[in-house]
Amino acid sequence: MPAVRPSPHRAGADPGRRRVLAALLGAPVLGLAGCTAEEAAPTDDGPVELSVFWWGGTARAERTEQALRLYSERNPRVTFRVTWQGSGGYYDRLATQAAGGNVPDLFQLDDNVLTEYAERQIVLDLGRYVADKRLDLSALPPGLARYGEVAGQPVAVPAGQTAAALVFNRDLLRRLRVPEPRTGMSWDQYVAWAQQVTRAGDGRVAGTMDPSGDHRALWLWLRARGGEFYRGRQLGFAADALAEWFALWERARAGRATPSATLVEQADSGEPARQLVVTGATAASFAWSHQLPELQRLARDELALAALPGPPAAQWARASMYWAAFRGTRHPAVVVDVLNFLTTNGEAGAVLGHDRGLSASLAVRRYTEGVLADPVEQRAAAFGATLANGLGPAPNPPPAGHPRVRALLLDAAESVRAGRAEARAAATRFLAQANAALA
Repeated sequence: MPAVRPSPHRAGADPGRRRVLAALLGAPVLGLAGCTAEEAAPTDDGPVELSVFWWGGTARAERTEQALRLYSERNPRVTFRVTWQGSGGYYDRLATQAAGGNVPDLFQLDDNVLTEYAERQIVLDLGRYVADKRLDLSALPPGLARYGEVAGQPVAVPAGQTAAALVFNRDLLRRLRVPEPRTGMSWDQYVAWAQQVTRAGDGRVAGTMDPSGDHRALWLWLRARGGEFYRGRQLGFAADALAEWFALWERARAGRATPSATLVEQADSGEPARQLVVTGATAASFAWSHQLPELQRLARDELALAALPGPPAAQWARASMYWAAFRGTRHPAVVVDVLNFLTTNGEAGAVLGHDRGLSASLAVRRYTEGVLADPVEQRAAAFGATLANGLGPAPNPPPAGHPRVRALLLDAAESVRAGRAEARAAATRFLAQANAALA
């Protein structure tokens, strides 16, 4: 894994942004709580080299390496070996490293595997570091901090906050003279809006993707009705509820609110380039709010955000991803100090920008207001701020087995979509298979 070094000028990189980031790195540290230069020094003596691993693209790599370099400028004895790659195959590689006891000192996770990695004792228990303030999470929204806990103990730190969002093509809607979707509309209202788009476009474009296999959408639909996706280590809903969810999207398909099953399945991978709002097959797709800049780079028209249908209180302060430390690291105090720096330092927050979502720390968010140079990042940050006061309580992170449950839900939805199974039969089969995966 190569040492952190000044990033070369890669093809497609924005020189203007590099100048902005370079200026930020040279700026003085302001006297923010948790963002001062007089941070508690790591306790290890002598040179320390830490390995760091994450998934993402070139822009994320440039920003993360610059933030780590900023830490090394303040702590010259600490250097970093970094490895990053696309999301495909990331967890396979991490699992191989875990099997060999060779996990990087600091690595990126998401809520799909957080509980599993905590229960397998791969990640460092951060409880004592939070208790003595070596890891200061006091400026995080309480729900966001809680979403990094497993069995009541902090095991990872949110690298950013995001929200499940409706990404829509603003220019297309203007051309079709259809009003924009609005935060707070019901699911039935949203389907009716999508049908209106399809009619206005004479069927050349559909209103919305079909999210019947999207666990995010189902989770928020359940919460809007007083339910939950999980209750402890078990599913929190019955077959009747899932059959009703599938039936909602059967009606949407019958009303031509969604495109063909073939197009929908192309987008089910979640890859940004395959999002139907990017390919032009629909006026709206479901994504994470922090993905807006990447989706905008792939689209010709202007994209915008609204909350998923239902009350904003169905959402919660959700970690887009986490930073976690390896339980077997030889330098736990140093790794925790780096975690604290990435979370609470204003300059680091300005360098990292909105690539992983809103800064986890509210103090860092205030510090970086007006600093984000990218107007699309500004829009994504503004969207997150509008939801902040209306969020509901955070559930526990998903239990071990969640990735399998997600795959089973997608399979069930696709079977209904393709006419291979009726909604109730698919829901019943899903529950049996999902409960077995969670057992």
